[in-house]
Amino acid sequence: MRKLGLVTLVLCAAFTAAAQPAAPGTPWTLQDCIRYALDHSLTVQKSSLQVGQREIDVNTARASRLPAVSASASQNFSFGRGLTEDNTYTHANTAGTSFSLGGDVPIFNGLRIKNNIALSELNLKAATQDLEKARDDIRVAVAQAYVQILYNQEILSVAQRQVEIDSLQVERLEALLNNGKAASAQVSAQKSTLAQSRLTAVQASNKLKLSLLELTQLLELPTPEGFDVAVPAFGALRILPRSPEDVFEAAVGIKPSVRAEQFRLDYAERNISLAKSGYMPTLSLSGGIGTNYYYTSGYPSRAFFDQLSTNFSPYVGLSLSIPIFSRMQNRNKVNSARLSYNTQQLQLETVKKQLYKEIQQAWYNAVAAQQKYESSLQAESSAAESFALVQARYENGKATITEFNESKNQYLKAGSDRVQACYESLYQAALLDFYEGKEIKL
Repeated sequence: MRKLGLVTLVLCAAFTAAAQPAAPGTPWTLQDCIRYALDHSLTVQKSSLQVGQREIDVNTARASRLPAVSASASQNFSFGRGLTEDNTYTHANTAGTSFSLGGDVPIFNGLRIKNNIALSELNLKAATQDLEKARDDIRVAVAQAYVQILYNQEILSVAQRQVEIDSLQVERLEALLNNGKAASAQVSAQKSTLAQSRLTAVQASNKLKLSLLELTQLLELPTPEGFDVAVPAFGALRILPRSPEDVFEAAVGIKPSVRAEQFRLDYAERNISLAKSGYMPTLSLSGGIGTNYYYTSGYPSRAFFDQLSTNFSPYVGLSLSIPIFSRMQNRNKVNSARLSYNTQQLQLETVKKQLYKEIQQAWYNAVAAQQKYESSLQAESSAAESFALVQARYENGKATITEFNESKNQYLKAGSDRVQACYESLYQAALLDFYEGKEIKL
């Protein structure tokens, strides 16, 4: 008679550094999945485009310090009464050509340029942190989906083992029935149990397929066909941080979600200064050169280039604007900017509290998972011993099929609980490391 061994985790594959399996059918490690997802995620790509746009905004803001230069040319035709070259009027057709080149440069505009440059740079920093947050979200989502696959694989393995055990019992009872040592009712009952075990295995297989589909969708792969994951080596339980506060202290200064909101708070503070610049005067310098050619039909006219050189006229000017009353617009802009600053302060605190809640949950989940894992090892060992005894009694006719199935189910459930606690412990410990700025590794 085949003896029932303990259900154990098959933990054999080590992580590799490849971004993608070298050959079709090669299992993907967690690092493979994360790198591939970061390279192909549409969310990350859109965030990257936002960073590119903010870089352009910074360049535009900095270039506003430069002078603006423009050139123009015009050609006019007039019919009827017009002005002649000697500044008298006559009834004749006239034509005029003019050219000009001008420019202006801001000398002082209430520090608007300086503030706009600072605002655009803060926007760029916030967008960069948004990009990092999108990458972090992908890392966490991939890790969750990856662990779910590992868990579902083990659940399927347990279900298949259950089918194997029940199939052996059906074969044994059918042999006993042929020898007149078992009743047909016992065989029917065991066949019913086998059918239920097969249904459980089918359900476990479907869950595994769905979890594989979820991960391949995160990776933007066209199909989950041929996709498989590598099983990480699981050794001793990791030493957890002393408290959630220790993790939060490290996380609050480095997590992009917090840093992005801090940059937005700096933006809101700088925006108050920009609004106040509306109270200040502006001074700009302008200058240019111009010339023209004029022709009146029926009157003598100097040559084209002769007129252009004679009519050449440069100019330079200063323009000063002092705000006196702006219909309360400047005051309202300042007040609105202050309200935006207060709102952003609340947003920053909200993000920090949300981060602390996530860390608290991860820390308590990690502690609970480790405790559950240690307890499940003992529970599985006890259930295995109990099942071995009940199996021996059942095969000797001293235990009922109900007792056998109950003991078997308890044993298999203990193995399933251990698997779940194992991977939950792996994931939650890795998540705490991730909050502290480390790479997600199982």
